Amino acid sequence: MTTYRATLDVDRPIGQYLAQLLADERARRGTRTGRRALTVWGHAVLVLRWLRDATRVKNLATDNHIGLATAYRYLHEGLTALASQAPELPDVLAQRLAAGDTHLILDGTLVRTTRVAGTVGKTRGRTAGSRVHRWYSGKHRAFGANIQFLATADGFPLWCSEQLPGTVNDLTAARTHGIIGPLCAAAAHGLTILADKAYHAAGIGIRTPFKGAPGNHPLHGRPLHIDQHSHNTLHNSLRARGERAAALLKTRWRALQRVTLSPSHIGTIIKAALVLTQLEHQDRY
Repeated sequence: MTTYRATLDVDRPIGQYLAQLLADERARRGTRTGRRALTVWGHAVLVLRWLRDATRVKNLATDNHIGLATAYRYLHEGLTALASQAPELPDVLAQRLAAGDTHLILDGTLVRTTRVAGTVGKTRGRTAGSRVHRWYSGKHRAFGANIQFLATADGFPLWCSEQLPGTVNDLTAARTHGIIGPLCAAAAHGLTILADKAYHAAGIGIRTPFKGAPGNHPLHGRPLHIDQHSHNTLHNSLRARGERAAALLKTRWRALQRVTLSPSHIGTIIKAALVLTQLEHQDRY
Protein backbone atom coordinates (compact mmCIF):
# COMPACT_ATOMS: atom_id res chain seq x y z
CA MET A 1 0.00 0.00 0.00
CA THR A 2 1.34 3.44 -0.95
CA THR A 3 0.73 6.45 1.27
CA TYR A 4 0.98 10.08 0.23
CA ARG A 5 0.17 13.59 1.41
CA ALA A 6 -2.46 15.75 -0.26
CA THR A 7 -3.77 19.32 -0.09
CA LEU A 8 -7.47 20.16 -0.10
CA ASP A 9 -8.50 23.11 -2.27
CA VAL A 10 -10.50 24.81 0.50
CA ASP A 11 -9.38 27.78 2.59
CA ARG A 12 -8.34 26.83 6.11
CA PRO A 13 -10.69 29.37 7.80
CA ILE A 14 -13.64 27.53 6.22
CA GLY A 15 -12.44 24.26 7.71
CA GLN A 16 -12.06 25.99 11.06
CA TYR A 17 -15.59 27.36 10.75
CA LEU A 18 -16.99 23.87 10.17
CA ALA A 19 -14.86 22.46 13.00
CA GLN A 20 -16.33 25.06 15.36
CA LEU A 21 -19.86 24.12 14.30
CA LEU A 22 -19.09 20.47 15.02
CA ALA A 23 -17.54 21.37 18.38
CA ASP A 24 -20.65 23.32 19.33
CA GLU A 25 -22.83 20.37 18.32
CA ARG A 26 -20.77 17.96 20.42
CA ALA A 27 -21.02 20.34 23.37
CA ARG A 28 -24.78 20.56 22.91
CA ARG A 29 -25.05 16.79 22.94
CA GLY A 30 -22.79 16.50 25.97
CA THR A 31 -20.19 14.36 24.19
CA ARG A 32 -17.29 13.57 26.52
CA THR A 33 -13.70 14.27 25.49
CA GLY A 34 -11.99 11.40 23.72
CA ARG A 35 -15.20 9.52 22.98
CA ARG A 36 -15.17 10.20 19.22
CA ALA A 37 -12.90 8.51 16.71
CA LEU A 38 -11.98 11.82 15.05
CA THR A 39 -11.25 15.28 16.35
CA VAL A 40 -13.52 18.07 15.16
CA TRP A 41 -10.80 19.13 12.71
CA GLY A 42 -10.48 15.62 11.27
CA HIS A 43 -14.27 15.45 11.12
CA ALA A 44 -14.42 18.77 9.21
CA VAL A 45 -11.77 17.66 6.71
CA LEU A 46 -13.68 14.44 6.05
CA VAL A 47 -16.83 16.39 5.16
CA LEU A 48 -14.98 18.92 3.01
CA ARG A 49 -13.14 16.19 1.11
CA TRP A 50 -16.44 14.57 0.20
CA LEU A 51 -18.04 17.83 -0.90
CA ARG A 52 -15.05 19.28 -2.76
CA ASP A 53 -13.64 16.20 -4.48
CA ALA A 54 -16.56 13.74 -4.24
CA THR A 55 -14.20 11.33 -2.47
CA ARG A 56 -15.74 7.89 -1.98
CA VAL A 57 -16.94 7.31 1.57
CA LYS A 58 -15.08 4.01 1.57
CA ASN A 59 -11.82 5.88 0.98
CA LEU A 60 -12.66 8.42 3.67
CA ALA A 61 -13.20 5.60 6.13
CA THR A 62 -9.92 3.92 5.19
CA ASP A 63 -7.90 7.15 5.36
CA ASN A 64 -9.24 7.94 8.83
CA HIS A 65 -9.05 4.35 10.18
CA ILE A 66 -12.75 4.25 10.98
CA GLY A 67 -15.59 1.96 9.97
CA LEU A 68 -17.74 2.63 6.91
CA ALA A 69 -20.88 3.17 9.01
CA THR A 70 -18.98 5.65 11.19
CA ALA A 71 -17.79 7.54 8.13
CA TYR A 72 -21.35 7.85 6.84
CA ARG A 73 -22.56 9.04 10.23
CA TYR A 74 -19.80 11.66 10.44
CA LEU A 75 -20.57 12.82 6.91
CA HIS A 76 -24.27 13.31 7.65
CA GLU A 77 -23.50 15.10 10.91
CA GLY A 78 -21.22 17.57 9.15
CA LEU A 79 -23.64 18.21 6.29
CA THR A 80 -26.49 18.81 8.74
CA ALA A 81 -24.38 21.23 10.79
CA LEU A 82 -23.53 23.25 7.67
CA ALA A 83 -27.07 23.19 6.27
CA SER A 84 -28.41 24.58 9.55
CA GLN A 85 -26.52 27.81 8.79
CA ALA A 86 -28.20 28.31 5.39
CA PRO A 87 -30.16 31.59 5.12
CA GLU A 88 -33.96 31.61 5.14
CA LEU A 89 -35.87 33.08 2.20
CA PRO A 90 -37.47 36.04 4.10
CA ASP A 91 -34.05 37.06 5.45
CA VAL A 92 -32.52 36.89 1.97
CA LEU A 93 -35.25 39.04 0.46
CA ALA A 94 -35.04 41.61 3.26
CA GLN A 95 -31.26 41.79 2.87
CA ARG A 96 -31.39 42.31 -0.90
CA LEU A 97 -34.09 44.97 -0.54
CA ALA A 98 -31.91 46.79 1.96
CA ALA A 99 -28.95 46.46 -0.42
CA GLY A 100 -30.96 48.20 -3.16
CA ASP A 101 -31.08 45.32 -5.66
CA THR A 102 -33.43 45.88 -8.59
CA HIS A 103 -34.09 42.23 -9.40
CA LEU A 104 -33.29 38.65 -8.49
CA ILE A 105 -33.43 35.46 -10.54
CA LEU A 106 -35.55 32.41 -9.73
CA ASP A 107 -34.74 29.10 -11.36
CA GLY A 108 -34.65 25.38 -10.78
CA THR A 109 -31.96 22.79 -11.33
CA LEU A 110 -31.72 19.01 -11.29
CA VAL A 111 -29.16 17.55 -8.90
CA ARG A 112 -28.46 14.09 -10.28
CA THR A 113 -28.41 11.00 -8.11
CA THR A 114 -27.53 7.32 -8.38
CA ARG A 115 -30.27 6.19 -5.95
CA VAL A 116 -33.54 5.64 -7.85
CA ALA A 117 -35.49 2.97 -5.97
CA GLY A 118 -38.71 4.96 -5.50
CA THR A 119 -41.60 4.74 -7.97
CA VAL A 120 -44.86 6.63 -8.16
CA GLY A 121 -48.15 6.63 -10.08
CA LYS A 122 -48.98 4.89 -13.32
CA THR A 123 -48.38 6.02 -16.86
CA ARG A 124 -50.94 6.39 -19.62
CA GLY A 125 -50.95 5.62 -23.32
CA ARG A 126 -48.86 2.82 -24.75
CA THR A 127 -47.28 1.99 -21.39
CA ALA A 128 -50.52 2.26 -19.40
CA GLY A 129 -50.38 0.58 -16.02
CA SER A 130 -46.60 0.70 -15.55
CA ARG A 131 -45.10 2.65 -12.67
CA VAL A 132 -42.54 5.43 -13.19
CA HIS A 133 -39.49 6.36 -11.17
CA ARG A 134 -40.18 9.12 -8.68
CA TRP A 135 -36.73 10.65 -9.18
CA TYR A 136 -36.68 10.57 -12.99
CA SER A 137 -36.88 13.92 -14.79
CA GLY A 138 -38.34 13.65 -18.28
CA LYS A 139 -37.05 17.13 -19.10
CA HIS A 140 -33.43 16.28 -18.31
CA ARG A 141 -33.73 12.56 -19.07
CA ALA A 142 -31.87 11.77 -15.87
CA PHE A 143 -32.51 10.75 -12.28
CA GLY A 144 -32.26 13.45 -9.66
CA ALA A 145 -33.95 15.95 -7.36
CA ASN A 146 -35.58 19.26 -8.24
CA ILE A 147 -33.97 22.15 -6.36
CA GLN A 148 -35.25 25.73 -6.52
CA PHE A 149 -32.75 28.54 -6.04
CA LEU A 150 -32.62 32.31 -5.94
CA ALA A 151 -29.66 34.20 -7.40
CA THR A 152 -28.41 37.76 -7.64
CA ALA A 153 -28.49 39.73 -10.89
CA ASP A 154 -24.97 38.52 -11.72
CA GLY A 155 -25.68 34.88 -10.88
CA PHE A 156 -24.49 34.32 -7.31
CA PRO A 157 -26.58 31.83 -5.26
CA LEU A 158 -28.48 33.35 -2.36
CA TRP A 159 -30.96 30.67 -1.31
CA CYS A 160 -31.80 27.04 -2.07
CA SER A 161 -34.90 25.00 -1.34
CA GLU A 162 -35.32 21.47 -0.05
CA GLN A 163 -35.37 18.65 -2.57
CA LEU A 164 -38.38 17.35 -4.46
CA PRO A 165 -38.42 14.32 -6.79
CA GLY A 166 -37.28 14.90 -10.37
CA THR A 167 -40.80 14.22 -11.64
CA VAL A 168 -41.93 17.55 -10.15
CA ASN A 169 -41.78 20.54 -12.52
CA ASP A 170 -40.42 23.94 -11.49
CA LEU A 171 -43.75 25.74 -11.03
CA THR A 172 -45.17 22.95 -8.87
CA ALA A 173 -41.96 22.89 -6.85
CA ALA A 174 -42.12 26.65 -6.25
CA ARG A 175 -45.71 26.39 -5.08
CA THR A 176 -44.98 23.36 -2.90
CA HIS A 177 -42.16 25.18 -1.12
CA GLY A 178 -44.40 28.21 -0.60
CA ILE A 179 -41.96 30.67 -2.14
CA ILE A 180 -44.39 32.39 -4.51
CA GLY A 181 -45.98 34.52 -1.77
CA PRO A 182 -42.74 35.96 -0.33
CA LEU A 183 -41.38 36.67 -3.83
CA CYS A 184 -44.54 38.53 -4.85
CA ALA A 185 -44.44 40.50 -1.60
CA ALA A 186 -40.83 41.48 -2.31
CA ALA A 187 -41.78 42.47 -5.86
CA ALA A 188 -44.43 44.80 -4.43
CA HIS A 189 -41.58 46.64 -2.68
CA GLY A 190 -39.57 47.01 -5.88
CA LEU A 191 -37.57 43.77 -6.01
CA THR A 192 -38.52 42.22 -9.35
CA ILE A 193 -38.15 38.44 -9.76
CA LEU A 194 -37.10 37.14 -13.20
CA ALA A 195 -37.87 33.56 -14.20
CA ASP A 196 -38.16 31.44 -17.35
CA LYS A 197 -41.31 30.19 -19.08
CA ALA A 198 -41.66 27.29 -16.66
CA TYR A 199 -42.97 29.78 -14.08
CA HIS A 200 -45.58 31.37 -16.36
CA ALA A 201 -48.59 32.63 -14.34
CA ALA A 202 -46.81 31.88 -11.04
CA GLY A 203 -47.64 35.29 -9.61
CA ILE A 204 -47.86 38.96 -10.46
CA GLY A 205 -44.41 39.64 -9.01
CA ILE A 206 -42.61 37.00 -11.07
CA ARG A 207 -41.76 38.19 -14.58
CA THR A 208 -41.53 35.60 -17.35
CA PRO A 209 -41.10 35.80 -21.15
CA PHE A 210 -44.14 36.06 -23.39
CA LYS A 211 -45.53 32.72 -24.48
CA GLY A 212 -47.28 32.49 -27.81
CA ALA A 213 -50.87 31.27 -27.71
CA PRO A 214 -51.70 28.05 -29.63
CA GLY A 215 -51.23 28.74 -33.33
CA ASN A 216 -48.93 31.74 -32.79
CA HIS A 217 -45.87 29.97 -34.18
CA PRO A 218 -44.23 31.95 -37.04
CA LEU A 219 -44.88 29.04 -39.40
CA HIS A 220 -48.60 29.50 -38.78
CA GLY A 221 -48.46 33.13 -39.89
CA ARG A 222 -49.12 34.65 -36.42
CA PRO A 223 -45.74 35.36 -34.80
CA LEU A 224 -45.27 37.34 -31.59
CA HIS A 225 -45.26 41.09 -31.95
CA ILE A 226 -41.84 42.72 -32.40
CA ASP A 227 -42.19 44.39 -28.99
CA GLN A 228 -42.79 41.02 -27.40
CA HIS A 229 -39.74 39.57 -29.16
CA SER A 230 -37.65 42.48 -27.90
CA HIS A 231 -38.99 42.00 -24.38
CA ASN A 232 -38.12 38.29 -24.47
CA THR A 233 -34.61 38.99 -25.74
CA LEU A 234 -33.89 41.48 -22.97
CA HIS A 235 -35.54 39.32 -20.34
CA ASN A 236 -33.59 36.21 -21.33
CA SER A 237 -30.29 38.09 -21.42
CA LEU A 238 -30.82 39.13 -17.80
CA ARG A 239 -32.34 35.91 -16.53
CA ALA A 240 -29.73 33.63 -18.15
CA ARG A 241 -27.12 34.88 -15.70
CA GLY A 242 -28.92 32.94 -13.01
CA GLU A 243 -27.62 29.72 -14.57
CA ARG A 244 -24.23 30.70 -13.16
CA ALA A 245 -25.52 30.09 -9.62
CA ALA A 246 -26.24 26.40 -10.21
CA ALA A 247 -23.01 25.99 -12.18
CA LEU A 248 -21.01 27.64 -9.39
CA LEU A 249 -22.35 25.20 -6.81
CA LYS A 250 -21.99 22.08 -8.95
CA THR A 251 -18.52 22.78 -10.31
CA ARG A 252 -17.04 24.02 -7.05
CA TRP A 253 -18.49 21.16 -4.97
CA ARG A 254 -18.17 18.07 -7.14
CA ALA A 255 -20.32 15.87 -4.90
CA LEU A 256 -23.33 17.72 -6.38
CA GLN A 257 -22.56 16.53 -9.90
CA ARG A 258 -23.89 13.08 -9.00
CA VAL A 259 -25.00 12.51 -5.42
CA THR A 260 -24.33 8.99 -4.17
CA LEU A 261 -26.28 9.39 -0.92
CA SER A 262 -30.02 8.97 -0.59
CA PRO A 263 -31.98 11.55 -2.66
CA SER A 264 -33.78 12.57 0.53
CA HIS A 265 -30.55 14.23 1.67
CA ILE A 266 -29.94 16.31 -1.47
CA GLY A 267 -31.57 19.41 0.02
CA THR A 268 -29.22 19.21 3.00
CA ILE A 269 -26.20 18.69 0.74
CA ILE A 270 -26.89 21.64 -1.55
CA LYS A 271 -27.59 23.92 1.43
CA ALA A 272 -24.26 22.89 2.92
CA ALA A 273 -22.55 23.72 -0.39
CA LEU A 274 -24.42 27.05 -0.47
CA VAL A 275 -23.12 28.01 2.97
CA LEU A 276 -19.54 27.17 2.00
CA THR A 277 -19.82 29.12 -1.27
CA GLN A 278 -21.15 32.18 0.53
CA LEU A 279 -18.32 31.96 3.06
CA GLU A 280 -15.79 31.94 0.23
CA HIS A 281 -17.34 35.08 -1.31
CA GLN A 282 -18.49 36.90 1.81
CA ASP A 283 -16.32 39.93 1.04
CA ARG A 284 -18.12 40.43 -2.27
CA TYR A 285 -21.74 39.58 -1.44
